Amino acid sequence: MPSFATPEGTARYATRFAGRAADGHFRQRHGLSFSSIGMGTYLGQHDAPTDQSYTEAVVAAVNSGVNVLDSAINYRFQRSERSIGAALRRLLADGFLRDEIIFCTKAGYLTPDGDIPPDPRAYFMEEYIDSGILPVAELAAGGHCMAPRYLENQLQRSLRNLGVDCVDVYYIHNPEAQLSAVPRKEFRRRLRAAFEYLESAAAAGAIRYYGAATWSGFRQAEDQPDYLSLNDLAGIAREVAGESHRFRFVQLPFNLAMTEALARPNQMLRGHPVPMVEAARELGITLIASASLLQGQLAQNLPAAFGRVLGMESDPHTALQFARSTPGITTALVGMSRPQHVEFNLQLLGVPPAPIEQFVRLFKESKS
Repeated sequence: MPSFATPEGTARYATRFAGRAADGHFRQRHGLSFSSIGMGTYLGQHDAPTDQSYTEAVVAAVNSGVNVLDSAINYRFQRSERSIGAALRRLLADGFLRDEIIFCTKAGYLTPDGDIPPDPRAYFMEEYIDSGILPVAELAAGGHCMAPRYLENQLQRSLRNLGVDCVDVYYIHNPEAQLSAVPRKEFRRRLRAAFEYLESAAAAGAIRYYGAATWSGFRQAEDQPDYLSLNDLAGIAREVAGESHRFRFVQLPFNLAMTEALARPNQMLRGHPVPMVEAARELGITLIASASLLQGQLAQNLPAAFGRVLGMESDPHTALQFARSTPGITTALVGMSRPQHVEFNLQLLGVPPAPIEQFVRLFKESKS
């Protein structure tokens, strides 16, 4: 059995929901079948009850039609990855196979292990700096690093936390954080070094694809200090590995309140500004939407017209339907720390994504 998600495995997973999942819930990218709703694991206390709740939620999500699981090593001090790992053991025992599930995680931010240490400074000095894992000169914004040796260390920890041999999508977490500390020339050098390592990790079978999970970088105007150019990042990947490079994913916020990926033409292609969704399509990059409910802020008090146009009866379903249906977005991530969250959100499993006509009407309604 392959130790990573495969076309055959993810297609097998999709067939488990034949007759229950609406057309369009599963989308093919890079040969893999992605669920249109993915599970995020960002929020929550770093304690045993929350660990267990997340494990139960992951098991419920995979049993309900979600095969995209997203985390980061710093989420809940490595506990979120471990909750996913515990869930995977149960899922394998229940008859699911590793090649059916798409595991995504991130590295870039310093994190303790499980809890806040009594002396955080001493912990990080001993664990990362004195050991030579983290070059102090490449630490930015008080706690961000994407140096190759650091990424290698973090990837190995994530593999152990998740209990897998290979991560399907491995993101550099908010690389734009580096731009607060270094000029763009140095940022580009650091990013190239990171990409060189990630290409080697892909060649070694530790990851399948890599990308950038961002907050502000791809949403900003070109003149902003933390702006990121997708064409430039893809160009670095081509410099490193040619057209067969593995830089194929970007995660960025997209929701009813943050529509820049669709509405702001801030990416230059062939001398013309285009929105992120168009740039990604042209460059062969898959877009994953984070913050689909904006950490719960879009789960209430939405204009009634939004739900009416999208045919939804609740605000959370309206916001999630918008994100998962947007052309160019493959999977909309939503935090689900409890099985009840899964049950509610996956009521959309049998609902087809909204057609483009509804989007046109929605934007007309929002402007009026």
